[in-house]
Amino acid sequence: MADRAIFDKKNILVVGGAGFIGSNLCDELVQAAKVICLDNFLTGSDNNIAHLHQNPSFEFINHDINIPIELEKRPELRDFKIEFQGLQEIYFLATPTSPKFYDSYPIETMMANSLGLNNALELAVKYKAKIIYVSSPAVYGELDTNKRIKEDYVGPVDQLGPRSVYAEAKRFGEALVNSYRLKFDIDAKIVRVFNCYGPKMRLDDGRMIPELVKSALNNKDLVVFGKAGDSASYLYISDLLQALIGVMNSGEAGPLNIGSDAKYKFSEVATKIVKLIGSKSAITYHDRGSLMAPQFIADISQVKEKLGWFPITLLDQGLKEIIDYLSAQKGILQPE
Repeated sequence: MADRAIFDKKNILVVGGAGFIGSNLCDELVQAAKVICLDNFLTGSDNNIAHLHQNPSFEFINHDINIPIELEKRPELRDFKIEFQGLQEIYFLATPTSPKFYDSYPIETMMANSLGLNNALELAVKYKAKIIYVSSPAVYGELDTNKRIKEDYVGPVDQLGPRSVYAEAKRFGEALVNSYRLKFDIDAKIVRVFNCYGPKMRLDDGRMIPELVKSALNNKDLVVFGKAGDSASYLYISDLLQALIGVMNSGEAGPLNIGSDAKYKFSEVATKIVKLIGSKSAITYHDRGSLMAPQFIADISQVKEKLGWFPITLLDQGLKEIIDYLSAQKGILQPE
């Protein structure tokens, strides 16, 4: 097949584009490309992309990626000239990522990272498009180490354990992407994203930072699952977006760890949130639930060396941004 002509801008498909990461990515990409956002609102929200609906370089399609889609036959994509230009890039983000949600949608989680991912990879083959699969450190398994985790680490995963739905889905997804790359010689990339946070996270996400912010805004006790001295790293969304776009534009296939290399104790994070909000909340510590894995830190030396990328947003600044965002959300403040 001859190379397709690119008219004014690249055509980019974001699968799972109404979710937290996907919608922020659409905001970034639409500045220089034509963006097709595909989502079925399982955990994403139209509120995240509503401001883009009037942008001529943006089109939303309400569709379940587990069902194959023929983009050329979609009348709303007429101006994208898919039949002539095809697609140039695909970002695959279609999966629940919060333990709360993949516990609620176990079958959907596994199908998105198997059948849904297969359908996206078929589009990549058809259009000779570059594709990034956004994976997770869950593939490393249950770790009993304080060392920073390198990409070549292979750990044990209990395929019947409480977190197996997500971990096994991502492990299979990576194997599928690698198989397509080898068989069809497509530019298919894998990144493993560590603990990202920022605006457009759901109020009911269930993950640590939005839950602590919500409690602090309501002057309720902050419930931290873990010990005060436990530590983790936190990657701000704008840093992640630059990493994803950088990997897409590179010759690297990965897998690459994308995370922050700055460690913070849980007590530090909770104290910062209380202080930034000026809250009267107390901080309490509780045992982790079975769905909450111990936190570990990414070794990001590969992405630093190969792409020159490293996170630049300090935790205090990132927390201010998500506090401002969540403060403005209807329903965040609860009656006394």
